[in-house]
Amino acid sequence: MALPRILVLVLAGGAGGRLELLTEQRAKPAVPFAGVYRLIDFPLSNCQHSGIADVWVSVQFHPTSLSDHLANGRPWDLDRTSGGLMMLPPFQGTDRGGWVSGTANLLWRQADLIREFSADALVVVSSDAVYKLDYREVVDAHLGSGAEVTMVTTEVAADDASRYGIVQLGDGDRITDYAYKPDEPATSTATNEVFVFTPDATLDRLEGLDDELGEDGLEDLGSHLLPAQTRDGLARAYPLQGYWRDVGTVMAYWQAHRDFLAAEPPIDLDDPAWPLHTRGGRHSAARILPGAVVDESLVSGGTRVAGEVRGSVLSPGVVVEKGATVVDSVLLPGVRVRAGARVVRAVLDDRVDVGERAVVGGDDDVTLVGRQARVGAGSEVVPGARLPDPEED
Repeated sequence: MALPRILVLVLAGGAGGRLELLTEQRAKPAVPFAGVYRLIDFPLSNCQHSGIADVWVSVQFHPTSLSDHLANGRPWDLDRTSGGLMMLPPFQGTDRGGWVSGTANLLWRQADLIREFSADALVVVSSDAVYKLDYREVVDAHLGSGAEVTMVTTEVAADDASRYGIVQLGDGDRITDYAYKPDEPATSTATNEVFVFTPDATLDRLEGLDDELGEDGLEDLGSHLLPAQTRDGLARAYPLQGYWRDVGTVMAYWQAHRDFLAAEPPIDLDDPAWPLHTRGGRHSAARILPGAVVDESLVSGGTRVAGEVRGSVLSPGVVVEKGATVVDSVLLPGVRVRAGARVVRAVLDDRVDVGERAVVGGDDDVTLVGRQARVGAGSEVVPGARLPDPEED
């Protein structure tokens, strides 16, 4: 029996505003994670391990930062003569051209291209979560269910559930109710932004919604499409077994790094059976200099540590000088923490320079310092601050 024809559409076009300064100059999927990776590496690696070779990536905001990382798709075995990786930027020239205004709007704009591909299943995934999943197993369950959509679900904290699409389940895996970011969630069972659609039926439904609402009214998948499929009894759930964390906010991004500092991290990124692939850089081995202290931390290649680093993640090229202290923080590529400086519970973007004896952050909240910012010698950035202050722009 022939394998089903699967198309994966990676949603990488959102503005990522909840990540604040981290997405001012880069696409959200291009945000670094765990030192040497990028967020988009998770869905692309899932595709590779699932044996899926046709992957389209929708881009819109800061596309250069993402295309530079993806290149020709080689790290994920997507550099193929036929199929492989394809970028979907906004376009003009047809009656469906224009700026994408939501994820359902994106499917509507690309409907002709999707129909032409003639997939048995369309897998739509976001690129701002950390997890591993065999998409082909979800497709197999979907094709055997008679559903129009299968939503991969996970349990989230009750006080955080209003950030997600929330489902209620009936008999078996049947979804009886779907609510998009409800003020008062009925359950804590959330969709984790992985959906398997029956392509033609879904696109036909989108055409009907477009006739009713107009293209701008289509909005996101959860606004009208998923509720309609659920009301018609054509939605099924596929519970994710294992770790999943949305990292679309600064606090969630920081907390996800804390998860991976554990003695047994929730996902083994070097698992020989399921490694996380990325576009490799050219960095020498990390250098831990005499007198340095490094404890419960991830230290990438190309770093130089002469000070004290505890509970932190250092990306390539980070320098922590003698007498400097970095605690419970995430330092992105090229950050320099100069002698006598102290960084606590902070996320420092690319090439931030923390001057001598400066203090950044503290124990109360996560502090965020934007790309290439300079923190003057002896100055103080209070806990929870944003530098530069977005209110001053």
